Amino acid sequence: MPAIEITQLCKTFKGKKKALVHALQDLNLTIPAGEVFGFIGPNGAGKSTSIKILTGQIKASSGVAQISGIPVTNPQARKNIGYLPENPSFYPFMTAREYLHFVGQIFKMPAHEIRFQTNRVLELLDLSQAADRPVKGFSKGMTQRLGLAQTLLHDPALYILDEPMSGLDPVGRALVKDIIISLKQQGKTIFFSTHIISDVEAVCDRAGIIVKGRLTALEDIKNGIIPEDESYILQFKTSHGDLESHVVGKKQLNDTILQAVARGATIERIEPQLKNLEKIFLSTVTTGNTL
Repeated sequence: MPAIEITQLCKTFKGKKKALVHALQDLNLTIPAGEVFGFIGPNGAGKSTSIKILTGQIKASSGVAQISGIPVTNPQARKNIGYLPENPSFYPFMTAREYLHFVGQIFKMPAHEIRFQTNRVLELLDLSQAADRPVKGFSKGMTQRLGLAQTLLHDPALYILDEPMSGLDPVGRALVKDIIISLKQQGKTIFFSTHIISDVEAVCDRAGIIVKGRLTALEDIKNGIIPEDESYILQFKTSHGDLESHVVGKKQLNDTILQAVARGATIERIEPQLKNLEKIFLSTVTTGNTL
């Protein structure tokens, strides 16, 4: 059963002067359990709208969204989700420890588990030294890390993260990437939105690009490999010892290898040509083509 399944999802708002805004248009997307999926798009593309529908904050105009087979309109669908909003905010008078205890009570965790998990996530997110300080004194980066701590507290199966690395310094971003990789190794599912393409390339199995409410591209980026129209980079050493590289299509690959070997060359490397995810993103944003 997919962790997330979205079918023909649409969302329409009334904008300025009561003009209709089509925030989502016929969005179809399936996220299998155990996958890390990056949701990429420019500002206003529909990323946060999709996440708010998945987490039950707003209702879709039409279409269906399910989490583990349960419609998102059913509160039970949210029972096993860890959710990080784009701009997390907390009760300013609470300390980080008090807030996490409060979250644990909402999820009806036993008191001893709340204490254990609170200490664990505070240490994991490098917040232990600030655990008993009021949240109102936290920096943007500390606030973001506390938001991540609360998503981890009840050890959910699915994580839905809206711009999880926003406001973090390079050390904080590296920490979050390590956490995402660790969660994947535990069999968790992570769905996160971002506009930082390098972060997607570093941790995701697949990425979807959304533009003006429509899914415009769906890319497989496991192990960082995205084949470019079945083209290959062929590198060989000539009989004179010179190193040459060529890009050839799949149909021409065998003939090119045979011709090179016939001339006394030694094959050094054959690998799929890689597409640049940033180029894909810029291309689809410019053309607006959809799947």
